[in-house]
Amino acid sequence: MKHIETKLTLLGREHSEHFGCGFPSVSPPVHRASTLLFPNLEAFDQGEQGTYSLPTYGRFGNPTQWALENALCELNNADKVFLFSSGLSAITNSLLGLLEQGAHALISDSVYGPTRKFCDYELKRYGVEITYYDPRIGANIKDLFRPNTKLVYLESPGSLTFEVQDISAIAQAAHDIGAVVVSDDTWGTPLFLQPHEHGIDVSIQAVTKYISGHSDLLMGAVSVKNTAAEQIMERLVRHTGDCVTADNCYLALRGLRTLAVRMQHHQKTALEVAHWLQNRPEVLRVLHPAMDSHPDHQLWQKHFTGASGVFSVEIKPCSKNALAAMLDHLELLGLGFSWGGFESLIIPFRPALLRTATSWAKDSLALRLNIGLEHADDLIADLEAGFRRMKNVG
Repeated sequence: MKHIETKLTLLGREHSEHFGCGFPSVSPPVHRASTLLFPNLEAFDQGEQGTYSLPTYGRFGNPTQWALENALCELNNADKVFLFSSGLSAITNSLLGLLEQGAHALISDSVYGPTRKFCDYELKRYGVEITYYDPRIGANIKDLFRPNTKLVYLESPGSLTFEVQDISAIAQAAHDIGAVVVSDDTWGTPLFLQPHEHGIDVSIQAVTKYISGHSDLLMGAVSVKNTAAEQIMERLVRHTGDCVTADNCYLALRGLRTLAVRMQHHQKTALEVAHWLQNRPEVLRVLHPAMDSHPDHQLWQKHFTGASGVFSVEIKPCSKNALAAMLDHLELLGLGFSWGGFESLIIPFRPALLRTATSWAKDSLALRLNIGLEHADDLIADLEAGFRRMKNVG
């Protein structure tokens, strides 16, 4: 069996011969199309009845899209992969498809902010009951089950506070009552985490981030290893009209080729920066699961084979002016959302404002860092200058 680094260079290239037209390109070409023609009336009637063997409209896919889906399917050891127009769209469509009025869902308290807002404002409006749970609950999640619990949602590690969940234990408990297990697995990528091996039925990844790697596209992927969930998602994709462009699929395939090389650099540089931050007087603690000091380090070792370049640090409380003095003049770490691209980013946040099932000190202040492809020494120098400006303001 080939190593995943080799697979990254090979998968999704089955369309490189451009369907027999004699153009053997290394990468699959971009197939742009909205309207597709039927060869005859019989084929048209089959399309109307849903029995036609080819797509009937551009919304239902194209060869460039299928190449990316096939590559991600094999990388995730999944049965099927569905692509959506953004990572959030992949999340919301999965929840819409797998839940129904009167159902109860358990959602990790460390979940991505927009996911939480969708649960609070949209799912509740449709009559879905939501309970947020401590991400460190493990097998004890069974104590939160209700007769109508249909879905358990994980995010490991949480993309702000970086709690690592006991994926296997939670999945086993959920499966014991017939609930489907959904997880946001963007942080680990298929390179460092194989969620389906640990019992995840539906794995969501924001292709926008590490798979793309260049901060120039929006896309989400849903990989499924559950027959019932696959049938639901298949129907949902056709009915919601959410789709991706061939151009973005081409860019995602291009990014996929260098994923292994980039992830090794992200991991190495992030750990260098994290260890440096651990010794700074301004820092209370570093929230990086690959570090021995992290309370969930053993769980991280159980499920992951590596770490990405995203982590957080809790810093000592400071004035808004002091925080601005640090962040406003950073040269390399841009102040912006998202992560997984080539560029380093940083954002401040207050955990206590984002949580309901777990407690954080009211004045707790943290910084999330996305470590890009710059040299560690340059990033450290940038942060050091920022801390110096913070101290000068006081």
